[in-house]
Parts: sequence; structure tokens; C-alpha cells
Amino acid sequence: MKVGIVTLFPELFDVFLQVGVVGRAIGRGVVKTQIFNPRHFTQDVHRTVDDRPFGGGPGMVMMAVPLLDSIAFAKTWMKTENVCHPKVVYLSPAGEKLTQAKAKSWATEKEGIIFLAGRYEGIDERVMTQVDEIISIGDYIVSGGEIPAQVCIETMVRLLPGVLNDPASAEQDAFSNPDGILDCPHYTRPQSLVHDSLAEPLGVPDVLLGGNHETIRAWRRKQALGQTWQKRPDLLENKTLDKEAKRLLEDFEQEFNNHKG
Repeated sequence: MKVGIVTLFPELFDVFLQVGVVGRAIGRGVVKTQIFNPRHFTQDVHRTVDDRPFGGGPGMVMMAVPLLDSIAFAKTWMKTENVCHPKVVYLSPAGEKLTQAKAKSWATEKEGIIFLAGRYEGIDERVMTQVDEIISIGDYIVSGGEIPAQVCIETMVRLLPGVLNDPASAEQDAFSNPDGILDCPHYTRPQSLVHDSLAEPLGVPDVLLGGNHETIRAWRRKQALGQTWQKRPDLLENKTLDKEAKRLLEDFEQEFNNHKG
């Protein structure tokens, strides 16, 4: 996977591209990245990349020419990497919301991706002629597209074959599992948790200690359905559940209501 990043602040990616899942993917040769700074495509001594908006108003707008040149150069680099038709993705609150399904579609595409990170009030609208997709990470505003780009990159990269040590991890993640819902609760050692912040020791559900894989599987699915019903009921709306899922969810709801009562 070839990933280009157009940004005024390449230093924001220094650590991101070296550590964690993304750093591992680059180290293993699964992903190759290149950063393109619009300031390198300016002609004046001050390397100006923004100007006041026509029509007036607050803030500054990123100028078209440095961005267009950056995108063109990024596409040239892509061609040297045998990617003829890279997708240009602009990070903006005006875009469709990033989903696991979108990240999976990127991860399965053969072509590379160029992420365009805007700043200030945004980019000159004429640059949008070179944009294939607009993506938002949520209904809120941050100062630039760098962090949203990092979110997109990590969400996509962890789905690429050979990145995670255990491929099943990605398959069981929230939104990636067969039910398309939240993940189940997880526990690890110690079996009995004693801590000054706790009123009493907390244990681990007995079902996880019994070694019956089928029982554990059913319990985990039940808890995942229950967690989704409690925390993200919207994910269950208009979802067709199989017979086992319906039964497990009904059991969870009944146990929850009995405990609450």
C-alpha cells in the first residue's frame, strides 16, 4: 500500500509513522509513505501558502497552486511506485463519516491513497477538482487535517495482511466482527483483582475459566450484543439477527432488567 500525505506540518507525522501498528507496517514493507509539503511548491521568499478569502471574512484560505502542485507531485511519486490511479482523500467535516467499512475498502484497493490535510479556514474550492473523496472523523472541528489523516491511515493500515501479529484481532474488532457490533468485554491476569481503588476484589466470569470453547464463544457474542444494546443501540436498528443472536440478546436484556430490579 502506497500512502501519500499532503501537509504543512510534516513533523506531526514523525512519531506517528515510526511507532505502533503503522510503524510496524512500514518496517515490514507492507506500507510505504511519502510526505509532500505545499511550502516546497511556492515561488516567493516567504513560502506563502495561504491568503485572505475573496469576499472578505475571518481567517485565511490555503492557496490553490501550492496544493495542486503538491498533489501532482504526489501522483508522480505514485507512478514511480507503479500506482497509476491513486485516490485523493480530503479530510473535512463536510465529508462522509469514516467507518470501518470505508477503511476496509481502502485496505482492499490495489491503488494508493493521497491524504490531503487542510488548515486554516480550508482550501481553495478549485482544488476540489482533484479530490476523489471527502472524509470526516466526526461532527467537530480540529485545527487541521493531520490528526484526521492519521486516524484514517491507522484504521486502514491495521486491516492490511501482515500488519497485526494475529489477523483474528482485526476480524473480532468492533464493527469488523460478523455481527457488525461492539466487541465483548475482555479480561486478563490477575484472576482476582485487588486494588486500593476497589471496594472489594473483582474476579473474572467463571465461563472464561472453564475451557469450553463453545460456551465461551456464545458468552462473548451475548456480551457483545448486550454491550451494543446498552451503549450503541443505533447499531442494532434495522439489523436482522439470526436465531441465536436474538436469543442471546433477549437473555442479556432479561438478566439486565432482573439485576436492575
